[in-house]
Amino acid sequence: MSQKAQILNEMNERSREVFRRVVEGYLETGEPVGSRSLTRTMSEKVSAATIRNAMADLEYLGLLGSPHVSAGRMPTETGLRMFVDGLLEVRDLDESDRDSIHATVGEGESDVGSMLDRVGSALSGATHGASLVLTPKHEAPIRHIEFVSLAHDRALVVLVFADGHVENRVFQPPAGQTPSSMREAANFLNALAEGRTLSELSDAIAREISEHRQQLDVLARQMVESGLAMWENEGQSYERLIVRGRSNLLDDSTEATELERIRELFDDLERKRDIADFLELTEQGEGVRIFIGSENKLFSLSGSSLVVSPYMNADRKIIGAVGVIGPTRLNYGRIVPIVDYTAQLVGKLISDQGKR
Repeated sequence: MSQKAQILNEMNERSREVFRRVVEGYLETGEPVGSRSLTRTMSEKVSAATIRNAMADLEYLGLLGSPHVSAGRMPTETGLRMFVDGLLEVRDLDESDRDSIHATVGEGESDVGSMLDRVGSALSGATHGASLVLTPKHEAPIRHIEFVSLAHDRALVVLVFADGHVENRVFQPPAGQTPSSMREAANFLNALAEGRTLSELSDAIAREISEHRQQLDVLARQMVESGLAMWENEGQSYERLIVRGRSNLLDDSTEATELERIRELFDDLERKRDIADFLELTEQGEGVRIFIGSENKLFSLSGSSLVVSPYMNADRKIIGAVGVIGPTRLNYGRIVPIVDYTAQLVGKLISDQGKR
């Protein structure tokens, strides 16, 4: 049993109820909860002084805190985590939320990118938070790769997959590239690419360059190595992390310090520097995961929470993720089933598309 679970089990019924009602009150209003307001909601009649004593004990345990001496109490990040793990009651998905997600996402969409963009809009609309959608890489084996020079500082790579899918990506090649070095780079890649997916090819490229470094022209090697970042969708227009609903985070925020923290979050999202970390969070298992405050290593905004779930293809392989980010006082009981349902719906739509 974890230390947090042990603390929760050792609380008496009154302390447990005080803790639960303080957290629920804070999640509903965003404000500290005072002892007098609790006297009207407790299941047994107790005095404000008795509740204050219970609050003081909970504060000593690090579960509650107070913004200033005369204010009520609010949960700490530790308290929120304990509540989420031990006391949170996850509701069934509301029919209205289900209908809203279906109406926005739709079915029969052939373009996965457009469908996932609408998923982001549906999630942010239903939860009033900012939504994050990590789109899948195309994992079919590669049939052919070709480089095309567009200008001295721009080139196009054409990726043709075995299932007929074609992707064209513009990127900045290393200086001094020639048609000959581009052909050599393409030939080198095509010799490795047959039967491999993009992610498999990245590993093979690094290994092959290391073992046969001298056999590849310097310019061609630079061209291949510059492509490694491109395979992971870095530094070019192809968007793997779709962010929608940023304005929702501003609705209830008027304090300068809060607005500055939200600006930092926007900066992090714009840089999209932690896409791999975002997917890694979801690859540790199925189901919804909740990251509260400083537990969330993706963003520098410590006052935020992330509710995220992976989605899978027909082979039950995790290929992407959907999530909602917002203040730590998210309505977890409502948002968890929304994120869970959306992830399952996306997996079903992508799997159905693969059967066509």
